[in-house]
Amino acid sequence: MAAHLPPFSLSDSGPAVAREIDPLRITRQALDGWRIRANPGCGWLPSSWMPEEEIRRALRSLARSPEAGLTEYGTPLGLPELRNLLAVRMADSGVEAHPDQIMLTESGTQALDLVCRLLLEPGSKVLIDDPCYFNFLALFRAHRVEAIGVPRTPSGPDLDAFEAALKEHRPRLYITNSGPHNPTGTVISPVSCHRILRLAEAHDLLIVEDDIFADFEDHPAPRLAAFDGLERVVQIGSFSKTLSASIRCGYIAARPAWIDPLVDLKLATSFGGGALSAQLLVHLLKEGSYRRHVQGMRTRLAGARSALTPQLAEIGITPWHEPEAGAFLWCRLPDGVDGTALTRAAWEDGIVLAPGNAFSVSRSAGACMRFNVAQMVGTSVIDDLRRLTGAQNATRA
Repeated sequence: MAAHLPPFSLSDSGPAVAREIDPLRITRQALDGWRIRANPGCGWLPSSWMPEEEIRRALRSLARSPEAGLTEYGTPLGLPELRNLLAVRMADSGVEAHPDQIMLTESGTQALDLVCRLLLEPGSKVLIDDPCYFNFLALFRAHRVEAIGVPRTPSGPDLDAFEAALKEHRPRLYITNSGPHNPTGTVISPVSCHRILRLAEAHDLLIVEDDIFADFEDHPAPRLAAFDGLERVVQIGSFSKTLSASIRCGYIAARPAWIDPLVDLKLATSFGGGALSAQLLVHLLKEGSYRRHVQGMRTRLAGARSALTPQLAEIGITPWHEPEAGAFLWCRLPDGVDGTALTRAAWEDGIVLAPGNAFSVSRSAGACMRFNVAQMVGTSVIDDLRRLTGAQNATRA
């Protein structure tokens, strides 16, 4: 009698890596608030930066409305009013999408998961930036697909390496942030957009543009979906990073023929999204509090980047690129300091760091680290880093 296969384990599904650069372990640590003293390795803003009072007012207003969907499932595509608003917002960055080309999801992660279910099968190959958002790597393991890294430059992927990877590996999909990129803070250039789309057409490549950080920008960078018209490009996004991680609402914008299959996948895997989050988001978008919030958020982030960059430089931690928007600084560590060892020592002190190799499929970023500047304001993280890097250098000496 044949033995049953053991349960699938994400932690055992890829090559063995140090615990400090395991994407799932980093996520667990960042969410495990009971022992965290500082969280510069996480990917979200502090609660004190978020519009909690505006959210409370919106919730009270919805609670009084007889039309509020307090107990109901959402419609298959999602609340029409929110899809109309999203279409208008996307048009501001040059992306033309009819509301019927937009499907609401419960998060940006669910949006990407559904697109992967639609377009990939086990054994497929996917191009990603190196470095890239580390949860991409965990999600690809869940889908049992192979990630192929392409070095990221300040203006997008290294285009020669991108073309070479297309010829050698024939990937089905390329997943990226046009801007601001996680973790580097870079934005894609128009020249890169044009060449990527030409290469995609020549090699039958599909593209997912993760636009979750769009509202961090004062001036929108070019978008692949704008140049492409949602033919080869699928755009996804959410409001988790700019509004609330508790208000679960994301979206997928795609070519019309893909929307029905995506709806079926959403219904099969989550039945139906909640109507309340979508209605709450409509309220905040229409009455202006969200716009005021993101304007203030951008100003605070610019101030934090400006203040913290020279402080990090004083201890030998220097930006690989100086971003114009966003919460992240992708930095080189001082000579001789190992990111994995630094992360391990910091965790012993209750500090969550995000070491470079967690973001790198090639494991070539051991001397780098991603810092969330918003999570460092008003903390002792700079002093902690000075002490920890000094201790590592003293040990080497």
